[in-house]
Formats: sequence, C-alpha cells, structure tokens
Amino acid sequence: MTALVFAVLAVGALALIAGANAWLTPLAALHLGVAAGVLPLIFAAMLHFVPVLTRTGAPGRGLAMLPWLAQALGFGVVAALAGGAPRWLLHPLALMLAGLALGLLVWMRRRARACLGAPHPGWRWYRFALVCLILALVAVPVLLAVPSTYGALRSLHLHLNTLGFVGLAALGTLPLLLPTALGKTDPEAAHWLRRYLWPVAGSTMMLALGTALAPLNGMTLVGPLLAAGGLSLLIYPVLRLLLRWWRQFGWRVLWQDGAAASLGLALLGCIGLQVAGLLHGFALLAPRPIIFAFGAGFLLPLVLGACSQLLPVWRYPGAASPARAALRQRLVAFGAIRALFFLVAALALLCGYERLALTLVGLGFGQFLLALALGWLRRLPGTELAR
Repeated sequence: MTALVFAVLAVGALALIAGANAWLTPLAALHLGVAAGVLPLIFAAMLHFVPVLTRTGAPGRGLAMLPWLAQALGFGVVAALAGGAPRWLLHPLALMLAGLALGLLVWMRRRARACLGAPHPGWRWYRFALVCLILALVAVPVLLAVPSTYGALRSLHLHLNTLGFVGLAALGTLPLLLPTALGKTDPEAAHWLRRYLWPVAGSTMMLALGTALAPLNGMTLVGPLLAAGGLSLLIYPVLRLLLRWWRQFGWRVLWQDGAAASLGLALLGCIGLQVAGLLHGFALLAPRPIIFAFGAGFLLPLVLGACSQLLPVWRYPGAASPARAALRQRLVAFGAIRALFFLVAALALLCGYERLALTLVGLGFGQFLLALALGWLRRLPGTELAR
C-alpha cells in the first residue's frame, strides 16, 4: 500500500507539472492524474477496507497486484491520448480496465457472502461505485466509434467517473474514516450509510443521465431538469452528513486535526462542484474549468487527507507507537490550510484564474510532499522504540 501511495503521489505531481507546462494536453494530464493515479488508489483502498467491512482475511498476493495493473493500463490510456500510442488502443484499454473492475466487484461480492453475520453497509457503496466505473468505461468504445454520440457519452463517462465512481467510493469511506482520524466513533455512521445508499446512487445516475441528455436535440431542457432533480436529491444527504459531524464533533475539533479538516472540506468542495456541474448542464459554465476544479477542490483534499491518516498506519503497522504519532503529526500539520488552498484554487479555476489556481495547488501539494519526505526519511522521536 505504501509503495502504491508513493507512486500515486508521484503521478499526481507529474500530472500537475505536465499540465501546467503544456507537456501534455489538458485531457492527457487529467487522465494521468485520474486513470493512473486516483483509480488504482481507490482499487487499493477497496482491497484494504472490504476485508475489514466483511470481517474476512486479507486479499491474496495476486489480487493485491490489481491496482498496479490498473495503473499500467492508465499509463497506456495517457499514451494514447498524448499521441505516443495509437488512438485505437483506447478501446481495448477501456475494456480491460472494465474487466479489472468487474473482477474486483465479483471478489467483493464473494467476501460479503462469506461474512459471518451481516457485513458493514459501507461495502455496498463500493459495489455501486464499481458499477458506475464499468458503465463509464464501456461507454468509451462507443463514443469513439460513433461520432454522433460523442458529446452525450463523453458527459456520461465524465459524471459516472467523478460523481459515480469517485464520489460513491468517497462517501462510502468518509463516514468511517473521518471519525477514525479524530480518534472517535460515530454510532450513526452505519445508519447513514444504510439509509442513504439508494437515494445517493439514484440521484447520481439522474445527474449523470441528465447531463448526458442535455447536448442531444430535443433534450436541451429535459436533460438539465433531470440533472437538477438529481442534484437536489444528492445534496441533502451529503449536507446532513456534514452537519452531523459539525454537531457531534464541533468545528474546533474538526479544524484542529488536519486530516479530518481536509476530509470535511473535500466533502464541502464536492457539493460546490456538483452545483457547478449543474450550471454546465444549463450551458452557464464551460466543462474544462469544472473538470480541473473537481481535481483541485475535491480529489486533492480527499486523497491527501486520507493519506495523512492512513500512511502512518501502513508505515508503522500494529499497535499505536510514538513513531506513528510523530509521522502523523507531520502530515496533518497545516492540513486545514492546504485544503483551503485547494478550495480557493477550485473557485479560481471556475472564475478563469488558472495561474492563481496552479500556484495554490502547487503550494498545497508541495507542502504535503515535503512533510512526507521529512517524516519518512528522518528519524522521528520514538522511532527507535517502535523498532
């Protein structure tokens, strides 16, 4: 897990640098960050959390290689988009990635059936997230082969990946991960996950379908209205989760822990970007700034917040130790400020200030990488005791 996280962080830095310096097209840079970064990281997180949620053993060594295989296929996608490989390779690459997602889905289902008693409802969010990813990937060969469907299927592909795959996976994890970051428990987490799975999954499909229908002739009003209905149904449970965290833990506690603050602000950024996506459906915002704002205002605080909490555990497994606490302290320091930088960067992108956004993203991401390097390589207080 730690090796994969380092690889994903390196890919994220490369995507940021390559996109900012125009070494890659915006589309290729985006897929470098998502297909070769976020997607394998979410696969790895599912392999890590599903055994916990189903009270079963760790995945086998062969299955543990699945995120690395997904990352290799993601690099192939980037090469095809950047012109370094034939464009037709996108067809088999998308289908192979869909096959990996299907295999992970089958494994997940088997683990849920093998669980003694009822599995934790969080695994069902992962199941729907993978279904969204498979649908998004299956759409790729069609949109490339049939030009008349390109606009609608590209929008469907985009929203099923962002709000569907990434969004559902995040919402299935955050109710458990954020309280864990605070060292507390949330007795209502399982209830929230059980109660709002179908409303969130259904509203996500409504929003994705509505934005896909919007470009079609005769659907210029039906599509945005369907998306607006999906958005209204989606925002309510997410806001309810945020408000419950606020009431249960208090804003001071949330703000003072950099990992929890980053995760909470990522969820807040997700709500804002959902509204921006709806404005795009009504042709009030261009797609490019929304896509990059999604990366800045949601993916970065989400991934870095999760890494701040999980990397120390993976670095020093077993019982809590001073070394683990010291590494975590380095990573969570300035976590809330980093997340604010990312949210302001997303707003700047939506307003057309790309240079300001890149500066803020570079500062936030660079600070985390520096803290990680110092914490990982230097001898931290208590390291000798941990060994």
